Amino acid sequence: MSFPLYPKYKPSGVEWLGDVPEGWGVKRLRFVANLNPSKSEIADLDRGTAVSFLPMESVGDDGVLTLDKEKTIAELETGFTYFRNGDVTIAKITPCYENGKGALMCGLTNGIGFGTTELIVARPMASQITSTYLHYLFISPDFRGIGESHMYGAGGQKRVPDAFVRNFATAIPPLPEQTAIAEFLDRETGKIDGLVAEQRRLMELLKEKRQAVISHAVTKGLNPHAPMKPSGIEWLGDVPEHWDCVRNKVVFEEISERSISEEGELMTVSHITGVTPRSQKDVNMFLAETLDGYKKCRRGDLVINTMWAWMGALGCSPCDGLVSPAYNIYRPRNARRLSPAYYDYLCRLPAHVVTMKANSTGVWESRLRLYPDAFLSMRLPVPPLKEQLSIVEYLSIQTAEWDTLTAEAQRAIDLLQERRTALISAAVTGQIDVRGSHPPQPVSPEGKG
Repeated sequence: MSFPLYPKYKPSGVEWLGDVPEGWGVKRLRFVANLNPSKSEIADLDRGTAVSFLPMESVGDDGVLTLDKEKTIAELETGFTYFRNGDVTIAKITPCYENGKGALMCGLTNGIGFGTTELIVARPMASQITSTYLHYLFISPDFRGIGESHMYGAGGQKRVPDAFVRNFATAIPPLPEQTAIAEFLDRETGKIDGLVAEQRRLMELLKEKRQAVISHAVTKGLNPHAPMKPSGIEWLGDVPEHWDCVRNKVVFEEISERSISEEGELMTVSHITGVTPRSQKDVNMFLAETLDGYKKCRRGDLVINTMWAWMGALGCSPCDGLVSPAYNIYRPRNARRLSPAYYDYLCRLPAHVVTMKANSTGVWESRLRLYPDAFLSMRLPVPPLKEQLSIVEYLSIQTAEWDTLTAEAQRAIDLLQERRTALISAAVTGQIDVRGSHPPQPVSPEGKG
């Protein structure tokens, strides 16, 4: 759908903004909104009054609020940021700011809330700007992008200063036009958000289907008519009668060969996702000053992160390389008995990960460790090698199809979100005239409007 331009434009005098519709004003935000209102305005309220409490995780990247936490004013008035219904908030710390965290405050208990000090609060001046329009301005890519260039601090502690928000110059339409723009964006972004939700549901269904098919194939085999027997392994249940079930120490041996040259691909183990060469990971990761003493692994070795095994941080290495001393390496004793790809699927099943957690030791969950003695004493099924290879081939075909469908769904989401962002930007900067855009009128049963 295309939208018309405004009849006339004028220079805004603001470099990033360019020309704006003739009837719009250009102002700095400090002239249309007050920042970080004082808690003194609720000084007369009973300190036992219940109010909403919003830590950062309660403010969604999509502007949705999770209002399931309440505390009293007395518990929150010191050390937290104050706001009330109608205020507009934005996160100021990285990466929350870049991710678009922020919201129009509404539905707060007794109309009042307190939250993380990493929020900037803007209270619109009723004669100048509406709350909804200001919220859309704050989530527009122009505002966010320019704000990033004003961040101060280092690393994960960079913040957008309050002064940037106060001094940000933008175009301000007349109030009736702000309302029309906000209603248009509510309507159009709502449609887009609905389509995005459908694609995400599809991705979740694909994920569930993938997991179910993998789980059945590696624990029950591909022959639905195969006679079954009890495995003796609680999480596994029955397995085909001709499969063996043995302790890991029968088929794996621990490897502790150390690097002395620092040569080789550095491998990492991600939660659930298996073993990946560091060069393929698009993330910032800590790198030690020297790789001396790192462990050497071979293609097909089972690599387990001792600290995070209980979260599924393990997998078979796709190539030769080096891994952190914090990892344990287990190598098949007989290559003619084990397929690394089969065990990669099997060991990363959620049910198996739960069992690894039960075999890990530590005082707190975050300190759990899966040590070699515990892992080697655990039991796993061992199908004939030919059957392992058939299962891997079947799953390779199936997962390729799921990966294709998932990638298509993600591309659709990316395009929809780009459309959403472009609409917001165009509407709040006057690049499109949406005043004549009205929702479809309902049709009466007689077919008349």
